[in-house]
Amino acid sequence: MPWAAPIGTGRGPLNPYALETMRRRLPDAVLVVDAGLGRPSHAAQVMELGFDAVLLNTAVAQAGDPVRMARAFADGVAAGRAAYESTPMPERAAAQASTPTVGVPFWHAP
Repeated sequence: MPWAAPIGTGRGPLNPYALETMRRRLPDAVLVVDAGLGRPSHAAQVMELGFDAVLLNTAVAQAGDPVRMARAFADGVAAGRAAYESTPMPERAAAQASTPTVGVPFWHAP
């Protein structure tokens, strides 16, 4: 169970590259991110990397509305997992349009 950040900090994934590398190198292992998640978007981020679950306490326990925060984390986990399973587009170093009118000025497009 790798940490996203030191326990109780709520700082989120400090080294997403290391987490992504771990997931790639252990494709069949069940990996749960434990510690350091503070926002639902942090949970979504690690789930997008292919992790199987998140374990958290402080982010919910110390929230102003713990029940609502727990629901938000559940939504973040579901969104991140759905994004991972949908196979997101690869990242690119440079801009590249995906429209069929590449190279045609917008005023000439149909």
